[in-house]
Amino acid sequence: MKVILCENVPNLGEMGTTVKVAPGYARNFLLPRKLAVPAESGSAKQIEHEMRIIKKREEKVRAQLAEEAKKLGNISIDIKAKAGEEGKIFGSVTNVQIAEALKPLGYAVDRKSIHIEEPIRSLGAHKVSVKLMRGIEAIVTVNVLKDAEEVPAAEAVVEEAPVAAAEAAEVEEEAAE
Repeated sequence: MKVILCENVPNLGEMGTTVKVAPGYARNFLLPRKLAVPAESGSAKQIEHEMRIIKKREEKVRAQLAEEAKKLGNISIDIKAKAGEEGKIFGSVTNVQIAEALKPLGYAVDRKSIHIEEPIRSLGAHKVSVKLMRGIEAIVTVNVLKDAEEVPAAEAVVEEAPVAAAEAAEVEEEAAE
């Protein structure tokens, strides 16, 4: 049975294409969910007209996203992470952290559209691709910096140790009396 797809269907085709599928698949899955219409029906011409309108709209969106990709390609974001002495960070920088770092800059990017080639586990600059739309991609520079809060925390522990020892000595003196 030939059908015209009304939406993108994974492993079958994109919106507007005419595909041949098993009659049961069309009758039981595609047609009830309004993912497709029969190609022989009179509504096929109406669907083709709607497809032309949708494609024009998609071209406008594609032009806007291409412009946004150029702006996004010039952006460099800083992410702070706890790191050891050799420049290796504890854990890794995730796409969720990158998406959250882009939000204050005015870019609402879904975490699933951020592609990290290999896990970011070291300090320094790393390139990450952000897929805005099929065929439109931007490369963002992610600078991983050592978290400045680590050093004071370590010093605070060293300073607290003598105080704790002095308090322990006072408790022993009171117990001895």
